[in-house]
Amino acid sequence: MANSSFFTFLLLLLLYTIVASANNPNDDEIVPSDNVFTLQVPTLDDSILDNLLSFGYYLKSCPEFESILHNKIKVWIQKDHTLAASLLRLHFHDCAVRGCDGSILLDHDGSERRAEASKKLRGFKVINDIKEELERSCPNTVSCADILSAAARDATVELGGPYWAVPYGRKDGRISIAKEAQIIPIGRENITSLIEFFQSKGLTLLDLVVLSGSHTIGRSSCGSIQYRLYNYQGTGKPDPTIDPKYLNFLQRKCRWASEYVDLDATTPNKFDNNYYINLSKRMGLLYTDQLLYSDPRTSPLVSALASTPSIFQHQFAVSMSKFGVIDVLTAQDEGEIRTNCNFVNAY
Repeated sequence: MANSSFFTFLLLLLLYTIVASANNPNDDEIVPSDNVFTLQVPTLDDSILDNLLSFGYYLKSCPEFESILHNKIKVWIQKDHTLAASLLRLHFHDCAVRGCDGSILLDHDGSERRAEASKKLRGFKVINDIKEELERSCPNTVSCADILSAAARDATVELGGPYWAVPYGRKDGRISIAKEAQIIPIGRENITSLIEFFQSKGLTLLDLVVLSGSHTIGRSSCGSIQYRLYNYQGTGKPDPTIDPKYLNFLQRKCRWASEYVDLDATTPNKFDNNYYINLSKRMGLLYTDQLLYSDPRTSPLVSALASTPSIFQHQFAVSMSKFGVIDVLTAQDEGEIRTNCNFVNAY
């Protein structure tokens, strides 16, 4: 028992020391910070909310909000478990562009939803179903942005992931521009680009590695990885970093670009830390996934998360809490409460 506790202590120390030393994404190696004296379990900083969002925001105006949402999510995911990953991805695409304002849900010519990067997004019907029920129960009250943030959380929980408290009070944005969705990572970036993207959203190196762990569930189209299987960097050969047995499986599975393959080859329907274990076995499906294991800035974190499932579960909740409050709209003149998540209100 003593050895186990000491090992966990060392892993925690490694995690938070690495985060403290990650200010320069161009460093080639990890240099422990002399300023790290204590281990403090990270929590969502109340100052992030700036007194604008509240955990009890709908307590009086729509007390049944979370129960309605929870029941709807449960029914949808029982019918199709792949929707859990889809809702997480939908939330990511929303917050990554213009912040968590529900702009990805707007469906009009030239909107983010119509962008090339959004073509394979799913889960819109789930959000619409929840919204319609809420409009009957407490009309003109709950924003689509709040629904999407909570839906991503409940979908994660349904597949065995952690719960985190979601603060509410987001307003829905009225602007959605397709070309702005081009900033979304597509799985071919280098680690420096990913670090810079996350830092631009106020997130850390640790958040990058932990939130990448959402790939423990979900699928990718074969078309997005075929270059790794048949013509890596124009060589006419597969990516040499892929495990040979896994490569053989993928080449048989992905003869057609239209097919889909699980991001986690071992436990694709369970939210666990096997994603990181797979990376150590050279079984990362996306190029950016496998890079997390080989890059010296991220590989120690991957190893720590692979070894200790509890750290992953806890830190995923913390990182998602941070992610869900990116550039939120809270003032009445900044946004609105849409009555239909697909369209701005008519005045």
